[in-house]
Amino acid sequence: MDKKHYSSRLTFQEQVLDRLGQDICSGRYTPGEVLPSEMELCERFGISRIVVREAIKSLVAKGMLVVRRKVGTTVLDPMHWNLFDPSVISWRAHPSVLNQALSRDLMELRRIVEPAAARLAAQRASDDERRALRAAYLEMERAVAGEGDYVAADLAFHSILLAACGNQFVRQMQDAMSAILRTSFEIVSQKPGGPAFSLPMHEDLCRAIETGDAKGAERAALALIEQADSDLNARLKFD
Repeated sequence: MDKKHYSSRLTFQEQVLDRLGQDICSGRYTPGEVLPSEMELCERFGISRIVVREAIKSLVAKGMLVVRRKVGTTVLDPMHWNLFDPSVISWRAHPSVLNQALSRDLMELRRIVEPAAARLAAQRASDDERRALRAAYLEMERAVAGEGDYVAADLAFHSILLAACGNQFVRQMQDAMSAILRTSFEIVSQKPGGPAFSLPMHEDLCRAIETGDAKGAERAALALIEQADSDLNARLKFD
């Protein structure tokens, strides 16, 4: 039964939502296809109809499904999905699903957003934000030395950077960007020596923001992305 793969920290509704979301993104259920009936899904997951219905409602809200009378619950084309929804990003960017086209688009989004955000952060960051960025960097340093969670520290570093740019629209994108970054970081951090190799580049970015070097911060952010792109393609063995 699918339920055996779930984390005990998730509610039943979250578990079913996560499984169905992954199934749609992986192509188990394709655009235009009608999902199994509520009863069949209840049997599959070993849960009640109420739980299934709540999961379906969540996927409808994300633009992935539509419920039609006399037809059933149908998978929509990805063009209708809320592509910035953190859950949708996580499902689509799962290593078993991630393809070259999506990897390219995710990295292109990083190139569009992060270097500009770094430039603005160097100009606008408050003293508290600069201290928080340095603290996150030090957590990364400790994690490389074997004392902490590198991915969590790296995510904190980049989240602080995005917030420090002082742009309300970029801040609104933080959840989506964090989902994108987490996927990239989790894959790339598996590269032997990868975190240690990227640490000096994070130090360059941190120092540029601390000193108000806008151009230097932009260059450092772009260098990090280019390295992450190379590492990600190498890990996923894209041609």
